[in-house]
Amino acid sequence: MQTLRLILGDQVNSQHSWFQETNEQVTYCMFEMRQETDYVRHHIQKIVGFFLAMRSFAEQLEKNGHKVIYYQLDHRKNTQSLTKNLKNLIGENSIQKFEYLLPDEYRLDEELRAFCEEIEIESEVFDTEHFYTSRNELQEFFKGKKTYLMENFYRAMRKKHDVLMNGDEPAGGKWNFDKSNQKKWKNQTLIPDPILFTKEVSHLKKLIDEAGIETIGQLPKDQFHFPVSRKEALEQLDYFCEKLLIHFGDYQDAMHTDKAMLYHSGLSFAMNLKLISAREVVERIEKYYLKHQDEIDISQVEGFIRQVIGWREYMRGVYWAQMPEYAQRNELENHEKLPDFYWTGKTKMNCLSNCIQNSLRNAYAHHIQRLMITGNFALLTFRHPDEVDDWYLGIYIDAIQWVQLPNTRGMSQWADGGLLATKPYVSSASYIHKMSNYCDSCHYDHKQRTGEKACPFNSLYWNFLDEKRKYFEKNPRMSMMLSLLDKISKDELKAIKARAADIIENTDDY
Repeated sequence: MQTLRLILGDQVNSQHSWFQETNEQVTYCMFEMRQETDYVRHHIQKIVGFFLAMRSFAEQLEKNGHKVIYYQLDHRKNTQSLTKNLKNLIGENSIQKFEYLLPDEYRLDEELRAFCEEIEIESEVFDTEHFYTSRNELQEFFKGKKTYLMENFYRAMRKKHDVLMNGDEPAGGKWNFDKSNQKKWKNQTLIPDPILFTKEVSHLKKLIDEAGIETIGQLPKDQFHFPVSRKEALEQLDYFCEKLLIHFGDYQDAMHTDKAMLYHSGLSFAMNLKLISAREVVERIEKYYLKHQDEIDISQVEGFIRQVIGWREYMRGVYWAQMPEYAQRNELENHEKLPDFYWTGKTKMNCLSNCIQNSLRNAYAHHIQRLMITGNFALLTFRHPDEVDDWYLGIYIDAIQWVQLPNTRGMSQWADGGLLATKPYVSSASYIHKMSNYCDSCHYDHKQRTGEKACPFNSLYWNFLDEKRKYFEKNPRMSMMLSLLDKISKDELKAIKARAADIIENTDDY
């Protein structure tokens, strides 16, 4: 039976059981398509990174003896549509069976499900063999619950997979060392230079430009530096263990104008492409820690493993439990468009300027920059979740909808009404000053609430609480902040709201 197997751009998993043996009756297909480059406006590095990883994977498959049909973006037979390309290949090659791996995006899952119902040949779908959990495991875990508390899921995952455990108890005597993971970096520790996998990609830049694909961001010197092969991803993992893990937990929430990565791993793109699995990352880090307990505190390790075995798997579970309705939720009824400076970084607010320009330059920002700077400002100024979703999905190299959407719409914008986050992640300038050096060289004063030099985050924060009070009055985690709001005098609150209104109406002037 002649079989056609589809590999999507984020399914380049050489360890999958599909690829362990060659079969003359099996042909693999991969496509670079406008369907995927154009559904949002992507960062140039994101498109280049996907194409590099896909081409590298196809080449490796062929070297290993597998039959591969690969359509580059400008291939003469490339219709730029997934299902049209598949239909053509099935007809041209007398295919009798079609197989594919479970997509991680709802839109592709629906498209391929419908495609299999249309075609007259046999079809079968397989697991990607990448995640700890099945699609529906989290939904079953929280069955009958109104909220999905990540900490409960995380502890269950630790127990089930015996990660950082001493029998039935957590290693180190605590499940969560989050309070140890909130230190400000003040140049007090050495940060090693990042490992770079430099590749000259002017040919891909030319291909994308000639196709007329609209992109955002920059490709510095036509070079690309993220890992795009399994070998490179494993090198990045080793580098993280040996050079960065020792201080990861301490400074995972810190932000600094001079250090874009700090101690972050740089593994998210490789993991989301499935070059390496969550399990092997966690096992490698735990093994390294157990060998170096005299040097590395458990708080550093738990902080990272929580991001992977807890947060990453949790977000995927939320996505599949709540789609497709989740993508439409806007519980706070926000409707403003994003300001223009989200695409340029041209603003006098140093935190936003730094984070956005870093994102445009590197296609990356770490989770606190995303959550408490760009996401915080978008929520405080009532931006529509659709606008925020598209921006996050486009600008970050590691943004694939299954992980981006619940992080953005749930965690960052509270658009799901608290299903995922028990309170909105908003703050005034005090938090930004606490966790970064952004305020030190800013045009605005982080201490002032009103006046021309007052940091916009301050008036926006108190205005947000006042405007959205009805959503949070019964939320116990918001009671203290609402009581502080009530202590602001009527005259000062009036001045705060007037400044906030001006900032929202004339955001690009700030």
